[in-house]
Amino acid sequence: MDHAWASLPHDPRLLMEDISPAALRDLLASEPVVVIDVREPWEFALCQILGSTLVPLESLPDYLDELDPEALNVMVCHHGVRSHHAAEYLRRNGFPRVLNLAGGIHRWAVELDPTMAQY
Repeated sequence: MDHAWASLPHDPRLLMEDISPAALRDLLASEPVVVIDVREPWEFALCQILGSTLVPLESLPDYLDELDPEALNVMVCHHGVRSHHAAEYLRRNGFPRVLNLAGGIHRWAVELDPTMAQY
């Protein structure tokens, strides 16, 4: 099977990349992707990407053993700042395939789902 992430650099130091909402949507339709939302529970309750898992940023260290380091993990937050930090943390802890949703769920809502709650 041809994986969309196969063209991404395999050197973990080079794989701290952003992914656009449209590219993530397309990837979700064709590949197994773990979407990890690092917002707070109240934010997650307002809106979320279907199939995403809530792991608040401060709780991320407690979840390392439950996450698959071999999976393609995409980090999500409101605007992409917290998820960027989360992606860096995962990469430092042995997760070579980590992407950050550029612009966060806000950009996802603006570009892909205008019916999604925005805050």
